[in-house]
Amino acid sequence: MNFQVSNSPFNEEQADLLNRLVPTLSENQRIWLTGYLTATGAGGAGQAILQTPAVVAEQTQALPLAAQVQTLPKEVTVLYGSQTGNCSQLSGKLTTKLEQLGYKVTRASMADFKPSNLKKVQHLLILTSTHGEGEPPDQAIGLYEFLHSKRAPQLPDTFYSVLALGDTSYEFFCQTGKDFDAKLEELGASKLAPRMDCDVDFDSSATEWMEQVIGALELRTSGNTATVSAGSSVASTVAPSVEENYSRSNPFAAEVLENLNLNGRGSARETRHVELSLEGSGLHYEPGDSLGVYPQNDPKLVDQLIEALKWNPEEEIHVHKQQLPLREALTRVVEITVLTKPLLQQIAGLAPDSALSKLLSAGQEEELRSYISRHDLLDLVQHYELTGIAAGELVPLLRKIPPRLYSIASSPSANPDEVHITVRTVRYENEGRERSGVCSAQLAERVEAGDTLPVFIQHNAGFKLPEQPDTPIIMIGPGTGVAPFRAFLGEREETGAEGKSWLFYGDQHFATDFLYQIEWQKWIKSGVLTRMDVAFSRDTEEKVYVQHRMLEHSRELYEWLQAGAYIYVCGDEKKMAHDVHAALIRILEQEGGRSADEAAAELIRLQQEKRYQRDVY
Repeated sequence: MNFQVSNSPFNEEQADLLNRLVPTLSENQRIWLTGYLTATGAGGAGQAILQTPAVVAEQTQALPLAAQVQTLPKEVTVLYGSQTGNCSQLSGKLTTKLEQLGYKVTRASMADFKPSNLKKVQHLLILTSTHGEGEPPDQAIGLYEFLHSKRAPQLPDTFYSVLALGDTSYEFFCQTGKDFDAKLEELGASKLAPRMDCDVDFDSSATEWMEQVIGALELRTSGNTATVSAGSSVASTVAPSVEENYSRSNPFAAEVLENLNLNGRGSARETRHVELSLEGSGLHYEPGDSLGVYPQNDPKLVDQLIEALKWNPEEEIHVHKQQLPLREALTRVVEITVLTKPLLQQIAGLAPDSALSKLLSAGQEEELRSYISRHDLLDLVQHYELTGIAAGELVPLLRKIPPRLYSIASSPSANPDEVHITVRTVRYENEGRERSGVCSAQLAERVEAGDTLPVFIQHNAGFKLPEQPDTPIIMIGPGTGVAPFRAFLGEREETGAEGKSWLFYGDQHFATDFLYQIEWQKWIKSGVLTRMDVAFSRDTEEKVYVQHRMLEHSRELYEWLQAGAYIYVCGDEKKMAHDVHAALIRILEQEGGRSADEAAAELIRLQQEKRYQRDVY
């Protein structure tokens, strides 16, 4: 757009300034400027206003036609695609904020939304995580594939924005959100606000995105609501949403009641069964939900890092809005065991003369990925001789320690005011130094009964028992993936559910690694567990896994599916869940007489019907 003196109210100097400024503005800056002009047009430049609808209506009439914002219905569709429940919870908060401002909100999981209704949506807000290596979460697969198919409609009348959750330690950070954003734009939709890409510590970024989105919506529907001036916080017009007193941002200090090693003597593995008290917390959960635990870094690793950098452990440092002694900050606030490309780029800026810049140079992508996957911050400091960086420069660059999510292994009906988790201890050696999982090693080595852990409940609507108690269920959970099925069966026992149940379980050795063996046997005897098939991979010459047991009993498994059974899979996403998915496709092929494409489509249909649910990580 070029402003011409002949057809505009601007003089030559003003038109020249506008023509130089407008093309340089980002989309977010254009949105801000539109709000600013609308808010100050009747009251004078620089006047901050938060006006009533009556005043807005009176002043809007005085504005030139081109400066008035078109009045649109206050209707919004909020869709979420969530694997662990974060996007579901955030969409609930956003919905509450919008409803408090008078919007009619249609909120749904992407799995429950009919893609054919997209053309009817004028204001579309998408919240999605990214799963695995840049893949959409299970809830989002159907809509994602529809938008990327030839059936996707043009959307010239749709205004949208995307909130993307991800983890910068993964190569395809927020890829699903990026894909949704690009495809909607390609289909002709217009942005309400720029996409926001969030790392694991997403609270403040998500809040900022919500404020931008609400601000843009208020401008588009300003004839029906108060006008918020540029520069003022949209959040000031929104009452705080109702939440539990204890949450992700305000964890509960849960007392540890029990901390046991489930593996037998001689096992190569250590699996902790941890029981915690929720008494007095007001926290509630259902089978299928997860427990979030905020861990602390290993004090020995913290001391090694301080020594390598020649820092003073008692130095006061400001990090993530806290003023703390350095050692305390490194122990309980910031992450020191995971490297990301953005972090390396920032550190390279502090040490421009180091060889780190070579690792980040073009053409070194594969070497960079390999380095990041195998090393921690101490390695980086030692390998690239970063001893000259001050604590006050480096530590604020480190992101917060993210919580660890564990599938809950207890039924709230069977264990009131308690929550149980099943955690495999991660230990390994690399380059002559012993390494360990941050949270799992803390639970194994530094947490005893009577200690407390900061926890919160992560609700997961996408991994739940069938509503009808007589529905058969098939549960596939090797190793610690069996945890939620202990919760499922405990709940079914308490409620008297009569539906059949079938558990596939696997681990290394029958004698030392059969987690919760006595409980499964008790449930088989009582009839709560109808059938159980096991695979112990190291007890036979040829390794046997749960997917092999599934294929061995493919006919019976198919008959259960035909009878309406729900399938649940929990555990490792990269290997196990992929192999189980492939086994299910093969079973549908050979027992149902389908082609591979038809079998794959059948699984997608089962996912959409919530009969195929996965809690994978």
